[in-house]
Amino acid sequence: MEEKLRECFDEMVVFKDLKKSNFFSALSLPSFLRDWLLKRFENENGEFNIDEVSKFIREFLPKKDDWVSIKNRIIIDNERVKFLTKISVDIDIKTQEISFSLVDFGLTNKETIIEPSIWNKCKNELVKGKETWGVVEIGYRFPNPEYKLPGKIKLTGFTNFCPYTIDIDYFKDVRKEFTITEWVNVILGAIDYNASGYKDESEKLSMLTRLLPFVEKRLNLIELAPKGTGKSYLFGRVSKFGWLSSGGVMSRAKMFYDIGRHTQGLVCNNDFVALDEVQTISFTDIDEMRAALKGYMESGVFTVGNYEGMADSGIILLGNIKQENMDEYQNMFEELPQVFHESALIDRFHGFIKGWDIPRMHDDLKISGWALNSEYFCTILHLLREDASYRAIIDQLIIVPEHADTRDTEAIKRICTGYLKLLFPNVRSIKDIAAKDFNTYCLRPASKMRGIIKTQLGILDNEFKGKNVPKFSIKDFSYED
Repeated sequence: MEEKLRECFDEMVVFKDLKKSNFFSALSLPSFLRDWLLKRFENENGEFNIDEVSKFIREFLPKKDDWVSIKNRIIIDNERVKFLTKISVDIDIKTQEISFSLVDFGLTNKETIIEPSIWNKCKNELVKGKETWGVVEIGYRFPNPEYKLPGKIKLTGFTNFCPYTIDIDYFKDVRKEFTITEWVNVILGAIDYNASGYKDESEKLSMLTRLLPFVEKRLNLIELAPKGTGKSYLFGRVSKFGWLSSGGVMSRAKMFYDIGRHTQGLVCNNDFVALDEVQTISFTDIDEMRAALKGYMESGVFTVGNYEGMADSGIILLGNIKQENMDEYQNMFEELPQVFHESALIDRFHGFIKGWDIPRMHDDLKISGWALNSEYFCTILHLLREDASYRAIIDQLIIVPEHADTRDTEAIKRICTGYLKLLFPNVRSIKDIAAKDFNTYCLRPASKMRGIIKTQLGILDNEFKGKNVPKFSIKDFSYED
């Protein structure tokens, strides 16, 4: 299995030893950063020099507490400083001035500038997305009283975090080299889990259900799970394209759009927004947030004041659940914040993940061996979000029964599309997947996930009582040319 993996993916495979090595866990680095470092420093045997990596981390991965020291070097000592972070750029419509922000360090567009000569060198990388990870080099433009120019931090260089080219078509095609069992194990390794630590395939697939919002746009899910099953780790530490918000206060301004600052919210800059420990989150205005969520989760459009925005981020609710409440036929949403105690909002969640089917984290579940680079794999998932061909295949494959509820149909199809991208990325037409495999790995689990939402809706609201998910079936193309 490992030999096939290395042969098929070559330099996109790294040796991960999370079971024995405490070096990276002590640093609290997210998986995509850790694997980026492993790819950079490991030799062909998976070995790396700890001192060499430590030196690089000290120099290029500063902490937020180091920001004052960095500003001193730039502004007072007139140095140029390089480090790895995420950067977003903005172009002023009135002045054509280009600026940037470093969100992790609180550096805003008003304090920065990108001069035309630097912009021309870096713009192809910086305009690819709302935020881009890379090694930034920053310096200082001194104030000029004569021309009334204030001092600003300037970008003097940029190197993309992902210097290699990802061949998405190769990734799709190479899936054919693996059985479904092998491919499930490949994915688990890519997100830092040891496949042999799971009891059976059912446990593995339950775990992988968490990845659906990574690969499908605006997929809204609820997961309730016991403590220690790895919810926070997967949604917060594996991919650079998502956002995990833990507890505290959530406002419409932070989630969607801040009128005062004229800045877009979390849904505009991420593939998903996961509200962790959702029972502990409070909302500044329940009615305001509920209305904004309902509109956005239905259509991907939100309106705040005179501002209308569009986004593709999925909304994920993550909460803990007691053992006595792990029953889909009783009210499991009782402890959710008040904003979610409305059936019209819950109906907009596509599916429910039974987190109690996912084993509690233990050492045997930690990867120790060759596996796909997390940074590479999550970038692939991010890119697959844009591929509409999978949804077209789903529309052809699934037979929708008469009078099926529109939200049920959309939920089933959206979850199935996510599963198809994740487990069968090689499928280019309806004939590339057997009906049995599609039913086992896509349609049946999608129906179960939506079915739990419908059951909970019946408990919350008598209008939904007794209304089950209709039985979707698969069109048989086996006899067609």
